Amino acid sequence: MKKFPVRWHVAAWVAVLVYCLLDFLLATPWQGEGLHQGLWLTVSFTLVGTTVFYFCYLVVYPRWLRARRLSYLIGGLAGAALLFILLRAGVEELLFPAVLGFHNYSPDTTLGHYVYENIFYSLPNLTLSGALWATERTLLQEHENQLLREEKRAAETAFLKTQINPHFLFNTLNLLYGMAYPASKPLAAALLKLAELMRYMLHETATDQVALTKEIEYVQHYLALYRLRFPDQLFVEFSITGEPTGRQIAPLVLIPFVENALKHGVLDDPTHPVRMQLHVGAQEVVFQVENRISDQQKDTTSGIGLPNLRRRLALRYPGRHHLHIAADNGQFDTLLRVAC
Repeated sequence: MKKFPVRWHVAAWVAVLVYCLLDFLLATPWQGEGLHQGLWLTVSFTLVGTTVFYFCYLVVYPRWLRARRLSYLIGGLAGAALLFILLRAGVEELLFPAVLGFHNYSPDTTLGHYVYENIFYSLPNLTLSGALWATERTLLQEHENQLLREEKRAAETAFLKTQINPHFLFNTLNLLYGMAYPASKPLAAALLKLAELMRYMLHETATDQVALTKEIEYVQHYLALYRLRFPDQLFVEFSITGEPTGRQIAPLVLIPFVENALKHGVLDDPTHPVRMQLHVGAQEVVFQVENRISDQQKDTTSGIGLPNLRRRLALRYPGRHHLHIAADNGQFDTLLRVAC
């Protein structure tokens, strides 16, 4: 859903101009010079109104109504009304006398009357531009919400289609754990962690929210299994501040940052370890990951991915999250703030 096409705006203003001209011609018995002046004044009034309309539509409302900055919005609307007054004065009281030889207002018109009357005349343009901007904003938001709902349904459908194979693997891992325990406890422990990862993905992620402690356990199990692949070569610091008990978060929100750091980061440098910091505040959860960028890609799997995470966050936390991703001088930093 895009904004109303430009041709619609042009057609609307042509219709307004035609309406104003017809109204003038049918309602005014002027002829000759009076008719000539009236037509010019009708055209100039419409053009000035159009200018102020788009000043509000393109500048005032997008900049200050969208940000809900009331004092700036009031100032912007006052500026638009002033612009209307100055444009009419410039065209009708300066340009027309110099070029066409007539004024719109009589010489005895007071400044107070002129200002008051033109503020009144400017109000329809201010109001209609706000109504159009708000309508487009609502339509765009509804279209965006519809896209997010469709993406969510598609993701849920794709998830359901994968249920048979993961369940089979999960049950097989439990069997292998029972077989491995008598022979090798480290191997059995690794299989148990892998089984817990699959259990979490199968059962916990079917809901919109999970316990933050379970999400943390998932990350910890993931890191533990990764250390088996790179014994004594994985330098990762995962710290937690605050109290995660009793807090809720959308499932699999943290793991994309972990996957990205382990996939693209330098993991074997003890002087520059991958740093993962989770802070649980009173109103928000903050997760920050810092890592040096490796020249070699260690994992070709795609994982969940940061681009997909952006869409999930927009769906689950609209207006209640902040995601910052930056790469500079060989350093990759990600920061996520979620209000929960």
